[in-house]
Amino acid sequence: MFGTVLAVTGHIGYHPSWDCETCGEPWPCPSFRAIPRDRLDGTALIPVMSCVLRRAIRDLRGRPEGPQPPEIVKRFLWFLPLNDEEARAIALRMR
Repeated sequence: MFGTVLAVTGHIGYHPSWDCETCGEPWPCPSFRAIPRDRLDGTALIPVMSCVLRRAIRDLRGRPEGPQPPEIVKRFLWFLPLNDEEARAIALRMR
């Protein structure tokens, strides 16, 4: 899945910083998020993002300037309509 994303945008992030290697923005960056839905396989996106989400929560939580786990969930699952309570519940399960 990431190979497809790289071919489409070249915007990808890796741990531990989770910043985009191309533009330096927090990943998934605005360029990644701007990929048209028809160019991404939504059925592949959920498991892939869930996998990296667990690692991102471990890497980013607890940093003085870092986001809280529910904010990390919303950041990595931006394509799902999650409210704060749902994001908090996911974050608790992903720790």
